[in-house]
Amino acid sequence: MLAEEEQEEDFQRFLRRVDDITNLVQGLNSTDPAVKEKTIAETEKRLHDQETSKEEESKTTVNRTVINTRASDTANAEAADADGFLAILEKDAKERAKRRKRNEHLANALKEKGNDAFRKGDYVVAIQRYTEGLEKLKDKQELYTNRAQAYLKMHKYEKAIGDCEWALKCNERCIKAYFLMGKAHLALRHYSESRQCYEKILQIDPQKESLIKDCMNEVNLEEKRMKDEERAMKEVQSGKLAALSIKELLQKLDRPDQNILYYTGGIRLLTGAVKDRTEQTLFRTNNGFSILKDNEIVRRGFCGEQKSTAEVDLSVSLLFLWQAVCAGNEENQRLLLTHPDVNAQLPKLLSSGVSEIQKETLALISLYSENENGRRLLVRHQDLTKWLQILMTFVNSTDARASSAMNILSDLTEEERFKTQCRVTLSTDVLPLFAQLLTSAKLVNRAALARCIGIMGNLCADVVIRMQMAECKECWQACLKLVDECFDVSVPKYQECLFAVLGLMMNLLLESNAIIQYFAVDISGRCMSLLRVKDGRIVTRAIGVLSRILPASSSAVEEVVKGGVVKKMIKFLKAGGQITSNYGIKTLSICTRTNRQAQEDLVKSDKRFSVLLKLLDSENEMIVGNAAFCLGQCLVVPGAATSLLNSNVVMILLKHAGGDATRTSVQENAAIALGKLCVAEPRHIFQLRKLNGLAILNSAVKYVHSI
Repeated sequence: MLAEEEQEEDFQRFLRRVDDITNLVQGLNSTDPAVKEKTIAETEKRLHDQETSKEEESKTTVNRTVINTRASDTANAEAADADGFLAILEKDAKERAKRRKRNEHLANALKEKGNDAFRKGDYVVAIQRYTEGLEKLKDKQELYTNRAQAYLKMHKYEKAIGDCEWALKCNERCIKAYFLMGKAHLALRHYSESRQCYEKILQIDPQKESLIKDCMNEVNLEEKRMKDEERAMKEVQSGKLAALSIKELLQKLDRPDQNILYYTGGIRLLTGAVKDRTEQTLFRTNNGFSILKDNEIVRRGFCGEQKSTAEVDLSVSLLFLWQAVCAGNEENQRLLLTHPDVNAQLPKLLSSGVSEIQKETLALISLYSENENGRRLLVRHQDLTKWLQILMTFVNSTDARASSAMNILSDLTEEERFKTQCRVTLSTDVLPLFAQLLTSAKLVNRAALARCIGIMGNLCADVVIRMQMAECKECWQACLKLVDECFDVSVPKYQECLFAVLGLMMNLLLESNAIIQYFAVDISGRCMSLLRVKDGRIVTRAIGVLSRILPASSSAVEEVVKGGVVKKMIKFLKAGGQITSNYGIKTLSICTRTNRQAQEDLVKSDKRFSVLLKLLDSENEMIVGNAAFCLGQCLVVPGAATSLLNSNVVMILLKHAGGDATRTSVQENAAIALGKLCVAEPRHIFQLRKLNGLAILNSAVKYVHSI
């Protein structure tokens, strides 16, 4: 302990000397004469004090020393010569810098050798190289943190903490030092100290919130695990019957070469004995998970291959046991999922074709998927690339398996890593299966199909997945077929499928490609037909699809205009809510942008533009911007501008043109509409002047063009 204190004192003294010399050199090179003169005086004093100290030491240590007074006189003369002294000091500083640079080069070389040894798993050699590097340069933070990491690998946690503390003396904001120190404290069961280290990281860099959340969670789970095991040990020591029965049953299951029925019965008894967290912990501490590893009969029963009736019973019994020992127990969940046999067999059990096994496998996986910790275990320890396809097949099931599978999928879509893994087999395996399910709506579990479609829609939040789906011709054909099948059916489950597929199409239409352009007329035609249904949710989504598909095709615009889309939209805008209004006015803005018939239809359908004027007063800037655009487009129709003479349209447009809307398009569209209004009907200019609008309009146009 005393040696460490002396080492730290030497280190601090070394750092102070480096700082002092740096400050003196900077002062001597200063352009300020006062600073330079003060530094010279300070330097002379330091050299004088150092010389005096050496002389005293010489007299005390060796009292027979003969002092050369002539040499001393010469030194004093040199010290008096400021220019000569500065040259000596500058030379000394350069030599020190050169020496430090050389040592830094050597330290870096040793660090790289240490890193190479660390990567190879030779932690002893790595520590040696880092130590040698610190002998060359004792204030190099990276060497301390790298050595601490090597000490962690060798379970020398106190030494790791010591190195992290030294690193923080070099750099008090070193995140790696706090991170490694947190890991070391956790290994030593210093839970509060570990949390403090992670909290310090968050103070230094708030962007590390996700990392710190994981670290804190690890500390909490480890502390919880230790408390569980301490509690379980006390129950064993107290001789509680339930605690002893777990141990006895596991010992009986450990007997080799018994009949398969013996193991099945024993596992069911064991499952019944696990009733709470303490018994779950006793199962773990008595190596309960080893029954798969050590017993060939049990291990063979827990696989997805063809099975006899007895093997099916054994497999189902094991799945019940895993549910009992893992329910609400994070540590048991981790141990089970990282077990090689379980890890490999879960997907196979899901695909086994045996309904009892599938049902209990889904129930087991649900224990993981329904909470954040469990989902993270799944995405870290399972290859989920085929899970979307496997779980999607349960849409064909008519029992509870379909609902369980969709619940799991819905939970997994919250994890970004799951979405990333789904990309791998999406085009080759998932989309062909999905298209097949869409075209078989009358044969599958329609409630599950509706949820499956919704899940695929949620996956479209991933750009890569959305692009692949939007480019799949078979997927679009299947969507259209489903719309056709569900259109004339009033059964609620069909309506849910229709509602879901329209939502999926809206998400896919965020993309733009040749396939979408190819299907634009067909899609818009189906949506026009859906505007007649009584379900308002479906109508709203049909209008939403129209608002996104029409920009892809002028032919689609012509067809819907011929079909009376303008009149229909005006009808919905009169009665619709904000979402419907948003989609409806966007649809009208697309149609009136290039289609003269649409412009004329709007003037006829919306007498004196009462609907558009109402929308211009909306608090939704998207609605206001599109309403102003529509109005501007329709003012080319003869008589349109004149019909607005007795309205407050000038004031409304002026307010938006000179307002502070966050969307520039609102100001731009309002200014353009106001300009067109005055050109089409000059009498509006009188109202504009009365409101001092010419200056506002002019500045608004300038502002818009400056952006």
